[in-house]
Amino acid sequence: MSVRSQSSEPPASSQAPHRAGFACFVGRPNAGKSTLTNALVGQKVAITANQPQTTRHTVRGIVHRPDAQLILVDTPGLHKPRTLLGERLNDVVRTTWAEVDVIGFCLPANEKLGPGDRFIAKELAGIKKSPKVAIITKTDLVDSKTLAEQLIAVDQLGKELGIEWAEIVPVSATANKQVDLLADLLIPMLPEGPPLYPEGDLTDEPEQVMIAELIREAALEGVRDELPHSIAVVVEEMLPREDRPADKPLLDIHAFVYIERPSQKGIIIGPKGKRLKEVGIKSRKQIEALLGTPVFLDLHVKVAKDWQRDPRQLRKLGF
Repeated sequence: MSVRSQSSEPPASSQAPHRAGFACFVGRPNAGKSTLTNALVGQKVAITANQPQTTRHTVRGIVHRPDAQLILVDTPGLHKPRTLLGERLNDVVRTTWAEVDVIGFCLPANEKLGPGDRFIAKELAGIKKSPKVAIITKTDLVDSKTLAEQLIAVDQLGKELGIEWAEIVPVSATANKQVDLLADLLIPMLPEGPPLYPEGDLTDEPEQVMIAELIREAALEGVRDELPHSIAVVVEEMLPREDRPADKPLLDIHAFVYIERPSQKGIIIGPKGKRLKEVGIKSRKQIEALLGTPVFLDLHVKVAKDWQRDPRQLRKLGF
C-alpha cells in the first residue's frame, strides 16, 4: 500500500512538460469534496454546508501552476435516489466520471467505511481507463491510530473490489495539511498540453449560478435537518443601478428562494422576517467579495410545490 505524506519527493521535475486536464472528486454526500476543492483553488468556488447533498452543479475549480493546470470537477454526492432530482444528480456524477483524466475518491477519516462508500467503490471498479486516487479527508478530526486503521481499510476495500489505487493520500482541507502534496500527485496523471483556461480564472461557473449558490448556502445555515434538499435559488435579474456615479456603482440583484411547501415558508422567513434578513446580509457580503462591487440584494420566498419530483419545475430551476 503506497500512502503519501508530505516528506515524499514531489513527483514533477522542473523540466517536466506542461500538463492540463480534469480531476473529479467523488464520494458520498458530506465527504469533504467541496471543502477540498476550495482549499486547492485557494478561494471559495464550491458551496459547503454541514448538510449532505449541498452541491447540485459540477463546479470547476482551476488550480494554476507554472508547469500545469489542474481543473477540479466537484460533483454532487452519489447516493441512492428517492426523487427525480436525486436521479438527475446521479446521472451528472456518472457522466462526469466517464470524461475526466483522474478520479479522487474522498473518504472521511472520522467515519468508518459504510454501505454508501462501498456503493460508490463498486461503481468506480467498473471504470477502467481513469486512474483512481483514494483521498482520506478530515484527518484533523482523528488521532494517528484511527487514521492508520482507515488507511488500511481503504487499501483493503480496493483489493476486495479489484481497484488499484494510484495513490492513497491523507489530507485535511480545513487545516491545510497535505493539500499541495495532493495537487503534486494528481498533476502527473494529467495529459501533456497547454492551459485550457486563461491565467487568473478560478472557475468557469457563470456568476449568476455562483450567486444563487451563495444565497442557498446562507439559507441552508441554521435549518439543519428541516430543509436541506427543499431549497432552490434562482437569480432573476442582475442590473447596475442607473443613477449612480461611476466611482460609486451599485448592482441590483433580484433573487427567488424556492421551497416545496407553504409550511416551509415560515422557517425560511423567520419571526418578523428576521431569518430571511440574516440570509440576505450574509450572502450579500459573500457576493460583494466575489464580484468586487457593492450590491443591493432583493430576496423573495416562493413555493414551487414538490419541485424535486416535477420535471417541468426541475427544468425551470436549472436541473
